[in-house]
Amino acid sequence: MNQQLSYQFAIIGGGLAGLTLAIQLRKKGCSVIVFEKESYPFHRVCGEYISMESWRFLEQLGVPLSTLNLPKITNLTISSPSGFTLSRKLDLGGFGISRYLLDNILYSLAIENGVIVNQNCTVLDVQQQLITTTMGNYTASIILGSWGKRSKMDAVLVRDFLQPHNRKLSNYVGVKYHVKADLSNNVIELHNFKNGYCGISKIEDDRYCMCYLVSGSELKKAGGNIKKLEETVLMKNPFLKKYFTQFPSLFEKPLTISQISFESKSMTEGNILMLGDAAGLITPLCGNGMSMALHSSSLIAQQLIKHIDGQQTFSEVTINYQQNWNFHFAKRLKMGRFIQSLFGNSNLTDLTIGLLKPFPFLTDALIKQTHGKPF
Repeated sequence: MNQQLSYQFAIIGGGLAGLTLAIQLRKKGCSVIVFEKESYPFHRVCGEYISMESWRFLEQLGVPLSTLNLPKITNLTISSPSGFTLSRKLDLGGFGISRYLLDNILYSLAIENGVIVNQNCTVLDVQQQLITTTMGNYTASIILGSWGKRSKMDAVLVRDFLQPHNRKLSNYVGVKYHVKADLSNNVIELHNFKNGYCGISKIEDDRYCMCYLVSGSELKKAGGNIKKLEETVLMKNPFLKKYFTQFPSLFEKPLTISQISFESKSMTEGNILMLGDAAGLITPLCGNGMSMALHSSSLIAQQLIKHIDGQQTFSEVTINYQQNWNFHFAKRLKMGRFIQSLFGNSNLTDLTIGLLKPFPFLTDALIKQTHGKPF
């Protein structure tokens, strides 16, 4: 029989939310274990733009952002499938950094602070405080889920957003490249095509992240062939035609993830508290999912630390965390779904850009609705 090891906190998923939460809890002297099914460093399907609202938080944790010479993103350009464009200066702006680099820095910080990180370790089941994994069994007083956009754990827990009546916004595919490009360093571009959109912005080492989201039905029409999808659908947008034909990919093959859901998700499943994309996924068109994941770890850490200090019960942790999460994110997620509904359809996207262009204050207001304040 495998030996059971016990911790105060167990975190399933070692992405942005999971690792930053682990570091915060460990700094308070807690015993923390993180289960990550991959091995650091590795790439993830992600737009790799972070709002400046997260800069101070990351530096306080020990991430040396100021010394990494990262590109600062100050402007936004959106195009319709036919090539009409809308450009605006971002109020807060952001910066570019790959998940390959950032997650590895956070992993190193977690180890330095004494967090136990089990890499290449898949969680198979959770029953009360018992966690069954491919590396043995563990117990924890409090278990947290930060496994990202989609995981087998969602099915294990029979989460509501996966049920047939909740699948209207669940059939999306994400595809990501790193490319060499001749583009502005300070602009994030979002280019629409039929039933999808593609973002491109600079990250470290003179690379650009090019990542797109597309309806699963479009990929199915292309016979499941990504190259055919890009040639027959994405390249109808003149910007994307140029980028996919002229910008060389730095990956041997694109990274992909399927069955992405933007449906509302529950904050708790049994005794598991959710954070990051496992708690709610903002549409990538809004470009702020990384900051939301980081902020959610800060919100839940504040409540858990009060619990450790005896200031509130675990039930109060759950209630207060959900209230704070809704306060900061519920409107942003709703606005993200609304903005996504305006794009992807060629005629509607042209109309939306045409209506917004004469009213820059309206565009600025929509952008602000999807971003928060520094935390």
